[in-house]
Amino acid sequence: MLCGAPGLLGALTALLGALLALTRSPALSCLVPAGLYLALRLFSLEPAPLPRAQHVLQPRGAAARIAHRGGSHDAPENTLAAIRQAAENGATGVELDLEFTADGVPILMHDDTVERTTNGSGSLRDLTFDEIRRLNPAAKHRLWRDFRGEKIPTLKEAVMECLQHNLVIYFDVKGHANQAVSALKLLYLEYPRLYNSSIVCSFMPDVVYKMRQADGNVLTALTHRPWSLSHFGDGKPRFNSFWKHYWYMMMDVILDWSLHNFLWHLCGVSAFLMQKNYISQEYVKQWSSKGVQVVAWTVNTFAEKMYYETVLEVSYITDSLLEDCDPHY
Repeated sequence: MLCGAPGLLGALTALLGALLALTRSPALSCLVPAGLYLALRLFSLEPAPLPRAQHVLQPRGAAARIAHRGGSHDAPENTLAAIRQAAENGATGVELDLEFTADGVPILMHDDTVERTTNGSGSLRDLTFDEIRRLNPAAKHRLWRDFRGEKIPTLKEAVMECLQHNLVIYFDVKGHANQAVSALKLLYLEYPRLYNSSIVCSFMPDVVYKMRQADGNVLTALTHRPWSLSHFGDGKPRFNSFWKHYWYMMMDVILDWSLHNFLWHLCGVSAFLMQKNYISQEYVKQWSSKGVQVVAWTVNTFAEKMYYETVLEVSYITDSLLEDCDPHY
């Protein structure tokens, strides 16, 4: 039996109605939902057991505070210093971004270029680990004087630091699905504690699906922000072309519908990381009925944090554990 079957049935019925209206073909309209349902029955992955998911997502039995990129307002993002600072500031866990150097070394980095956060320039695909290691990841941070001598860490170094401080890790995979899955699979084998203290997240369903295919014991989550294909995080359009802009807006609608109606089930996720502006009590209840927990991002004011902790009772990702701040895109 499909988990969340009533919701899925409603989605397939809506799809049937939409196809009937668009194609006027009963045969085609029935074939597409039927094929989708069959594919879900054949290829959907079972989610991790709910008790283990609950332990990772709310390890202290209440809403967890996750430091975004290690807490990018309080310390240079994706550094060992940020991890240590997050632990000192009372974080339950940290969200860390996984990327790769030109020679295939897994490191912590949000962008695929180094200009925004370091004193260097260039694309990761053109820079070796030795070249990356010589850069200063604190160079552009507002508190750079307090973090002299920091280096861009490897994924393994970051994991060791997190385990030392008993922090839950949200591995945010930016892309390179096969490469990322291989690196993470080896990491889980080397550090079995990660099965009960981490979750792999991505905006890309193929990353999440391949991760659970490779190791069904790993907890996973889909990450989403409506209109992410057509707009940047600050709301500005990604494309100047009128047609390209509205084409990607249409793709956004399809992606949003797919994530909420069947991709979550196909990937067997335990959590759905949603941009905070789109979360309500009803939204949390809808996911809870499917056995999926909502995690909000990026929650950066005291008032918002109190709302998520006491009213919605969901975990949240924040740029600062110390003070109100603007979001770090």
